[in-house]
Amino acid sequence: MHNQKFRKLDVWKRSMDFISVIYKLTVNFPPNETYGLVSQIRRAAISISLNIAEGSGSRSDIEFNRFLNIALRSSYEVNCAIEIAGRLNYFSHDDIGYLSNECDEISAMISGLSKYLK
Repeated sequence: MHNQKFRKLDVWKRSMDFISVIYKLTVNFPPNETYGLVSQIRRAAISISLNIAEGSGSRSDIEFNRFLNIALRSSYEVNCAIEIAGRLNYFSHDDIGYLSNECDEISAMISGLSKYLK
């Protein structure tokens, strides 16, 4: 499962789709959030995919798991940012539900992959 075969991982594909949704939904945030919450939530969402990809090139499952742990922590960061954006009314109620659920499912997929590698 190593040597940059990340493109075959369902969790990577799903995290890439998630980034697109995050970008589309954050484009309408207030301009004063461009370098604040918008930047933070986008970077954290991107970090999920980047760490899965980087970890997939690891020479060992232990090292891959280290990157998956970072990806998992980034997913928690995204989920918190979704909650913050919701409290500030930057996301609709439906968007919050969808994004939170999707982030939770990606987190579960990362955890499942990590357990598989152990």
